[in-house]
Amino acid sequence: MPTVIGHHDISKGKDHWLSSPKREELFGPLGVTNIRTFVNPEKPTQVAVLMDVPDMDALQAAMQTEAAAEAMDHDGVLPETLVILVEE
Repeated sequence: MPTVIGHHDISKGKDHWLSSPKREELFGPLGVTNIRTFVNPEKPTQVAVLMDVPDMDALQAAMQTEAAAEAMDHDGVLPETLVILVEE
C-alpha cells in the first residue's frame, strides 16, 4: 500500500483546515488510512496530508468528482496548488 503526500495552499486558515471532517468523509470510504496533517509553521497557509492509499486508481478517480471539489472548497484548498507525491 503506497504512502501518498498531498500538499497545497489554503485560503481559510489552518485551524479551519485542521478541524475539517472532509478528509475523512472523502477518503475513508476509499479505504485510505493513517491520515496525518502537516502545517508549515513559517507559512501556515501551506499544508500537507500524508496517508496510506490501498487503491491509487480509486483515489485519482475520487479526486475528479464533484464531492472532492466541494470538500476542497469547504476546506479552503486552492486546487491549482495541489501536488500529489506517491511513495516509490
